[in-house]
Amino acid sequence: MRYLALQHQTSAMAKTGQLFIVATPIGNLSDITHRAIEVLNTVDIIAAEDTRHSGRLLQHYGINTRLIALHEHNETQKKAWVIEQLKTGLDIALISDAGTPLISDPGFPLVNSCRESGLVVTPVPGACAVVAALCASGLPTDAFQFCGFLPVKTLAKENALNAIQDTRKTSIFYEAPRRIRDTLATIARCLQAERQIVVAKELTKSFEQFFKGTAQQALQWLDEEPQREKGEFVLLIGPAEQNDSGIPPEAVKLLSSLTPLMPGKKAAALVAEHYQLKKNELYKLTLDLKSD
Repeated sequence: MRYLALQHQTSAMAKTGQLFIVATPIGNLSDITHRAIEVLNTVDIIAAEDTRHSGRLLQHYGINTRLIALHEHNETQKKAWVIEQLKTGLDIALISDAGTPLISDPGFPLVNSCRESGLVVTPVPGACAVVAALCASGLPTDAFQFCGFLPVKTLAKENALNAIQDTRKTSIFYEAPRRIRDTLATIARCLQAERQIVVAKELTKSFEQFFKGTAQQALQWLDEEPQREKGEFVLLIGPAEQNDSGIPPEAVKLLSSLTPLMPGKKAAALVAEHYQLKKNELYKLTLDLKSD
């Protein structure tokens, strides 16, 4: 009996807590799941990006769980403490200011360390601005990529946009209101003039708006009403249009670069060899490029 009691006590002592990754509303406070409320009520600690901001949400739902700050400036130092609490058996919920944690928000170093330590990490899914914008955008959803915030500096931003010049996926970015105009102007300069984009503004809030068109049209849309530059933005860029020939965009790009520099047959032969394509199809395309 004494052995069984000691065994039970050792087992209880060895039990570790869980880290819950809890999604919270991105605007409308009603966009929170029953499970999220239950978890936030029952965990021992809530680690929040901004305790004052999250405090309003918790107060709204009558959640009185202990709240600590965990953000990009203290996460590296704080993660060791959080892991120690989990190892003692405490359950902890991680939340960000809005939406799903780690999606352009703090949390990766902590989650990665928890995984490396063999601790249980449990997602509690819910609101996410990326998915909310994509599903209502009218752009293709079968293949997409989330790229976070675009770089601030002009050259780095141009390089990031040039990198998606030929992508066949919908590309999604977050953007700050003070940079939305400059970013749209850079898109108009770097990508094809007809490339479809969507500006999603203030998602789930009272002044939610979607605009779909070209980057130049989006700039005109902003000009019509200065208030449109305010708020939080998700910027979606549609996939590059496929040419009718079925030739990969990267091959077309290379052919376009070579055609002005050498005879069409030679350019077609080089590209055909590089991409394992039919030379005749490429040669026909050089004729179209020259006529354009």
